Order: sequence, then structure tokens, then C-alpha cells
Amino acid sequence: MNEPTTTAPAHLGYCPDCEYLGDHPEIEPGLDPGQARLTSAVVATVVFLTAIAPLATDMYVPAFPRVAAELGGSATQVQLTLTTFFVGMALGQLVGGPVSDQRGRRRPLLAAVLVMTLASIACALTPTIGVMMAARFVQGFAGGWAMVIGRAVVVDLATGARLVRVLNVIAGVGGIAPIVGPLLGAVILQLSDWRVSFWVVASLGVLMTGCVLAAVPETLPPARRHGGGLRAFARAGRQVLRNRRYVGYLVVCGSAMGALFAYVATSAFVLQSMNGLSPVAYSVDFAANACGMTVAALVAARLAGRVATRSVILVGQVAALAAGAAMLIGALWFDTPLPVVVASFFVLMTAQGLIGGNAGALASAEVPDHPGTGSALLGFVQWVAAGTIAPLAGLGGEQTAVPMAVLMIAGAAVSLLGLLVLARR
Repeated sequence: MNEPTTTAPAHLGYCPDCEYLGDHPEIEPGLDPGQARLTSAVVATVVFLTAIAPLATDMYVPAFPRVAAELGGSATQVQLTLTTFFVGMALGQLVGGPVSDQRGRRRPLLAAVLVMTLASIACALTPTIGVMMAARFVQGFAGGWAMVIGRAVVVDLATGARLVRVLNVIAGVGGIAPIVGPLLGAVILQLSDWRVSFWVVASLGVLMTGCVLAAVPETLPPARRHGGGLRAFARAGRQVLRNRRYVGYLVVCGSAMGALFAYVATSAFVLQSMNGLSPVAYSVDFAANACGMTVAALVAARLAGRVATRSVILVGQVAALAAGAAMLIGALWFDTPLPVVVASFFVLMTAQGLIGGNAGALASAEVPDHPGTGSALLGFVQWVAAGTIAPLAGLGGEQTAVPMAVLMIAGAAVSLLGLLVLARR
């Protein structure tokens, strides 16, 4: 029997967290009447899936002081609920993609959304800080699983320029959700209890389940599934990690993420407990910083092809290092004055807009033979860094910002090391 011949499709481009756009041939309209199509309802559902994780985190951050008081936990224990969520997110994205490649998209996606909804209910009813940590881990794992499958659905159904447009729309949520989340959380705190924020997330999970049932078909038929799973992923991962420059950009992204989440985990205590801001004022400041990061990312996109990408990253790293130094000086000798805190946080967040996307793109370019694996490892390292740094930033409790400032400096410095030494030309 003759072996079937296959023709490798032309590569049409690359998108972070996705495969090469040419890995799935373009499906011509009318070729298969039963073939799933990328409709506006599918896109809206994937946007919804992408937004739920930052909303689940950012609505909750303004309530940290109240959670600590009600559950009898320390600042570090409350920040550990961020750690467990981020670790869950990292593992969910790392595992969810290979499993859906084997089992299909629709059923694993529905299971993930339902588990996330149940975990949100457990967070709302939690009697202790320990139960909260466990529930947040499950919530993060299921949320990460749902996010990675949502992106896979889009890659299944679109190629070329259309895929680029759709993924840009989805990526835009990354800049909007961190703005809306803390503001919504502050409104909830003003009108009700912090537990209501988790009931809101659970309600969104129920709505999301309905959206998946109504709008998302099975986009990976049995003929296109494969049995490689986690074993094949591990083999490709070993190959990717042998690339020194890729590892350098991995360090750039992970360290920058660590510096960012030193801020996210501790800013509520610094601004509210130490400087007397209300939850609403804190949330406005948080949203303004998120706007700075979004604008910086848009500027970085405009500079692509005009200014060397490594130079843009370097500017962001130097700015982040300066913000950490200013924060440390203010914390050690000036009792953490509000103007220094606000300015340092804004510069740090804005700098992330110059670092994250650019470093991720350069990392992906270093491993063109394994783009999906490279992207999965990148996301895994970033979320693990976020989860590791969050509790460390709160070691000083609610009365000092020194640990947070030290971690901001360390993150920026290690990121610089990754760029200038490991990822050197």
C-alpha cells in the first residue's frame, strides 16, 4: 500500500500563544457545509474567556485589607491567594492545550468553565484563608485551561490576515480588563461585601457556560486530533530550552512579570493601609496605571520596524529599575510618601508595556520550529514568577514597602541581565 503524501502548508505568520498561522490550511468557503465557522459569536465568547482571569484577580485586589481582617490572615497569607491563583493559571495553560489537542475543544472547555464557576462559589463562601487558597488554585487552573482552549478554537477556524485581526481584538481585552476590574471591585466594596466580587465571577461563569453551549462548536474533528499530548510537549520543551537566546528572553519576561506582581500584590496595602486611600481612590489609581501600560504597548507596536525592538525593551527595563529605586528610597528614608508611590507605580506599569510584548515576540522568533511550545513555556514562567513574588512582597506586613521595592529592583535587574547577557547577539 502506498504511503499517503502530504504537503506542508505555507507559513502565514506567527502569533504569540498560537501556532504558525499556516499550520492549519485555509478552508475555502463552501468546501464543507458542515465545517465550523468563525462567527462573531465565537469571537465574543473567546473574548469573554480571556477577560475572566484578570477580572477574577483585579476585582479582588482592592479588598485585600478587608479579607485579611475578616479571615484573620496576615498580608502574606492574603497574597498567597494570588500565588495559588497564578500557579493554577500557569499549570492550566500548560496542560489544557495538549489535552484539548487529544480530546477536542468543546467538552474540555465546558468542563473548565463549570469548574471555574464552582471554585468561584467556594471562594465566596470560604470560612478560612486556607480554603480560599485552595479554591483560588482551582479557579486559576480552570481559568487558564479555558483561556488556552479559547485561543485554540480561534486558531482552528481562521488563518492568515483574519486570524491576525481576531487575535488582536482578543489581545485588546488584556488592556481593558485590568482597568475595569479594580473599579468594579471598588464599587462592590462601597456597596456591599468583598465576597460579592466572587459571586459576580461565578455569575459570569454561568453566563460563559451558556455562551459556550450556544456559540462554540467542536472545532477540532477526530481526524485532526493527535496523541502526542504531554509527552510530545516535554520533548519539544527540552529542545526549546537548549536555545540560549530564547532562555534569555524567557528571563526577561519572567523577571519583568515578577516586578509587576510585586506591585499588584502589595499596592493595596501601600496605598490604603499606609497612605489612607479609599478603595475607590485606589482603584482609580490602579486603572490609571493600567492605562499607562496599555498606551505604552500601543506605542511599542507603532515603533515596530522603526526602532530596534531590543532598544525599546531596554528603555522599559531602565525605567522599571528607576521606579524600584525611587520606591526603595521613599520607603527607607521618607516614610513612603504618596507622590513617590503613585509616580513609581505608574512608571513601573508603563514600562511593562514596553517589555512584555516585545520580549515575548523575540522569544518566539528564536524557536520557529516549536512556536506553540515556546509560547506555552513563556506563559508558564510568567505566571509562576507572578505567583512566587506575590507572597514575598508582603513579608514586611502592612507597615513597610521595603520588600516590595527590593523585589521591583531585583526583577528589573534580572530582566536586564537576561537581555544583555543571556540574549546577547
